Amino acid sequence: MKQYQIVGLIGALAFACQSAPSDTDLINDLKKDVTYLAADQLEGRAIGTDGEVKAAEYLAERFSEIGISPKGTDGFFQEFTVSKPSNPHEEAVIGTDGEGVTGRNVIGFIDNQAAQTIVIGAHFDHLGYGGSGSLHRGDSAIHNGADDNASGTAALAALAELLVDEKRQSNFLFIAFSGEENGLWGSNYFVKNPTIDLETVNYMINMDMVGRLNEEKTLAINGVGTSPSFVPALDLVNSDSLKLVISESGVGPSDHTSFYLQDLPVLHFFTGQHEDYHRPSDDSEKINYEGLLQVVRYIDRLIEQLDTEPKLAFTKTKDSSGDSPRFTVTLGVVPDYLYDGKGMRIDGVSEDKPAQKAGLQKGDIVVQLGDSTIVDMMSYMRALGAFQPGQETQVAYERDGKRVETKVRF
Repeated sequence: MKQYQIVGLIGALAFACQSAPSDTDLINDLKKDVTYLAADQLEGRAIGTDGEVKAAEYLAERFSEIGISPKGTDGFFQEFTVSKPSNPHEEAVIGTDGEGVTGRNVIGFIDNQAAQTIVIGAHFDHLGYGGSGSLHRGDSAIHNGADDNASGTAALAALAELLVDEKRQSNFLFIAFSGEENGLWGSNYFVKNPTIDLETVNYMINMDMVGRLNEEKTLAINGVGTSPSFVPALDLVNSDSLKLVISESGVGPSDHTSFYLQDLPVLHFFTGQHEDYHRPSDDSEKINYEGLLQVVRYIDRLIEQLDTEPKLAFTKTKDSSGDSPRFTVTLGVVPDYLYDGKGMRIDGVSEDKPAQKAGLQKGDIVVQLGDSTIVDMMSYMRALGAFQPGQETQVAYERDGKRVETKVRF
């Protein structure tokens, strides 16, 4: 019997004698999990590395200690080897010749003897020492990925702690995905090779970058249009006065997309982009652990509310990314995707790019680009799509309530 199976038996007996974890207990566990996963010793948890293996083994032990059952193909693990790293939604195939990159999903189950199951997921892999996905400009360095996505993985374990102690109307499948950074490999493989009957899945919850809740307590929830049951429930359980920014599309650059493409309702939780995204500076001490707990508690209440309904209806949504215009230039900024005012607020400025050279700063709100008025992200992208490299145009932005105009050259 493997070590994590023995630990699981002991953990289940011990947990049965305990009361539900307190906020203090949960915050301590969140800190412990993020700190371990985002430590230099794991070297960025890139798929196929020793760091990813260590992270997977740690999560299997955590699931065992919590008292949830293995539901992989080898205990908690579901290994997959990717030999075609092209389209994110092509099937990730297990190679027979031993070639390719091998990763592993970590899967646990709470069996409440219910007819339907809720899938709760988060990816635990990251960028290793950087590579093509990194925004770091400099020497190779460990990308610890504390927010992306040790935060979501820690939230996954915290939800397991809460749900294992409660009798709910659904079963729960917890999946820590690998290979997300390379193209949703782990989640794509799982939906093509599920360890439960997908017909029993009610909906899927995905937590990707949920560790930086800001002072406004802004929580983005994507996929709300994938079931008519979602929107009414979101505000109903918002007892923490979170500022919810919602979008309908079930398609996005994270693991919920793989489930949406199987005609399953999905929700993706996200606390926002920041300057440490895909850089070596995304470290565990920058996580807002109290805010992370608020996200966990909110999702727990939402699950409880949705459990009062029968199986959720699925609705297809318009693919928001499909309407994105193609453009050949960049302003060199990180947009604030949680901003819901008029214009496009800048959340970060890249060095030696047009925005920095024009004097734009974090917090500036772009309101005009050339002849186009900027009212939101889509109008900003449409305006950007009209320019070619080498062109110069006027940009207007608001800073400290005042309108400023300058020239920018692409």
